[in-house]
Amino acid sequence: MRARFCLAAVIIAVAAILSRAGVPAVTAAKGPEQGSSTLDDQSELAVTVYNSDIALVRDVRNLQLARGSSDLRFMDIAATVNPATVHFRSLSEPSRVSVLEQNYEYDLLEPEKLLHKYVGRDVTLVRLLQDGGATRQETVKARLLSYNGAPVWQIGNEIVTGMHADHIRFPELPESLFTRPTLIWTIDNSGAARHRVEASYLAGKLSWSADYVLTVARDDKAADVDGWVTLTNGSGTSFRNASVQFVAGDLNRVRQALARRDLDAVKSEMNRAAAPMAQEAFSDYHLYTLGRKTTINNSETKQVSMLGATGFPIRKRYVVEGQAFYYHNAPHPGAPIKDVVQVYYQFKNEERAGLGMPMPAGVLRVYQADSKGGTQLVGEDRIDHTPKDETLNIKIGNAFDVVCERKQIDFEKIAASTYEVEYEVALRNHKSVPAIVEVNEPIGGTWRMLRSSFEWTKTAAWAAQFTVPVPADGTSVLKYRVRVTY
Repeated sequence: MRARFCLAAVIIAVAAILSRAGVPAVTAAKGPEQGSSTLDDQSELAVTVYNSDIALVRDVRNLQLARGSSDLRFMDIAATVNPATVHFRSLSEPSRVSVLEQNYEYDLLEPEKLLHKYVGRDVTLVRLLQDGGATRQETVKARLLSYNGAPVWQIGNEIVTGMHADHIRFPELPESLFTRPTLIWTIDNSGAARHRVEASYLAGKLSWSADYVLTVARDDKAADVDGWVTLTNGSGTSFRNASVQFVAGDLNRVRQALARRDLDAVKSEMNRAAAPMAQEAFSDYHLYTLGRKTTINNSETKQVSMLGATGFPIRKRYVVEGQAFYYHNAPHPGAPIKDVVQVYYQFKNEERAGLGMPMPAGVLRVYQADSKGGTQLVGEDRIDHTPKDETLNIKIGNAFDVVCERKQIDFEKIAASTYEVEYEVALRNHKSVPAIVEVNEPIGGTWRMLRSSFEWTKTAAWAAQFTVPVPADGTSVLKYRVRVTY
C-alpha cells in the first residue's frame, strides 16, 4: 500500500525490511565482534530477587581476552542494569585482569534513532511497483538532509520531501547504536588468553511476591495450604537456565543501591539449592532457593511452588472489637448500636503441623468446599513476614448470620472521679451450628470488674476480653459492670 513518506511510514518501513525476504535493512550482525561477549559464552547464571523491585544478577562466562589493554563488549545484560553496581573480575586469574574503564551503552537501535544517525549520509530508498501483475523493486540513492518529524532528501540535484518509499536500506549500523544494552570495559590482561569471568550487577524491574492458597475443610477444623512465589520480569532481558533465589525482608536501600558488602554476601549464598524450595536465615532476612534451574523470560510472570502442607489444625474465630464511640448513640438515644462480627481463621506456623517454614509477606486467599462439592472463595487477607512458630490470623470478612448489638445501660457517679458503668452486648446467631464470639472491650482509667455474665480476661491495661458461646439459632447477652476512676 502506498503512503505518504512520514514518520509512521518510515518506522513501519524499517521494521518491515526485517521480515521481507531478500531485502536486508542493515548490513550488520554477522555475529559477535572481536572483543565481544554474548550469551553463547555464558556458563553460569544466578539471579537473586528481592521483594523491593531489584535483583542481583551474577553472570559467569568463558572468554578469550587479548593480552594488554583492550575493549570488551559484554552484551545480553538486563536493560535495567544500575551501572554503579557493576562488578567485573576474572575467576581464573583475579590478580592478572583489571578494569581500567567502564561504559554502559543504552542508546538502542530503533527506526527513528537510525534515521537521526543517518542525517547527512546516503541510503537506498526502495519502492515496490506493480508491473503486469508482478512486483518489481525500484531503488533510488538518496541523501538524508534533515529529519525533524519528516525526512528531507537530496536526490541528484533536487531536494525532495514527501517521497513514497516502501522501505529503506542502510549500508551499515552506526557504532553509537546497539541492538541490545551493552557494558563496555577497557581491560588490562597480563595473564592467559582464556579466562572464566564473572560480572555481577543490580537490575531493576525484577520483583517477586508471595501468594498463598488456604483450603479449609467443611467443618472449619482442618486446612491445606499452598505457597507460591510470583516472579515478574520487566528488565528487558530473559534469563535462561538460571539459578534463582529470593530474599524476604525489609531491605534498607540508599538511593536504589546496595553496599558492596551486601552484593558479596548475597553472591556467597548462591548455588545452595534443594528441591523444591529451601530456605535459610541470611543476615536479618530469609533466603529462599529454588531447587532447580529455570528460565525467566522478559515480560513474563512466573509462579514456582514454595511450600505446602495438608491436614493441619485450624480454628475459626468470631471477633467483636469494641470502640469508645460505641457507648453513645447520639442519633438514636436509647437504641442499641449495631457492630460487625469479624471472621478469622487462625493457625500456627509450626513444624508439627507440616509447616514451620518462615512465610514471606503476601496475599493469602481462603477457599472452602460448598455443599455441591465445588470450591468457593470465602475471603483473602495480606499477611506480614511470619517466622516459624508464630500464629497467623487471617481475616476473611464479616459474618452474615452472627449479629452484634451493644448499648450502655447504666452510669453512676459514686465518688469524686469514680464511676460505675454497665454495658450490654447482645449476640444473635442465625447459623445452624453454635458459635463462640470473642468480645474485646476498651475500658479507660483505673478500673475493676464488678460482675460479668460470661468469663473474661484482662488482656491489657485498658482492655478486657469476654468469651461468649452463642447457641445455634439462638441469642446470648453479655452484661458487665465496671468501677472506673479517672
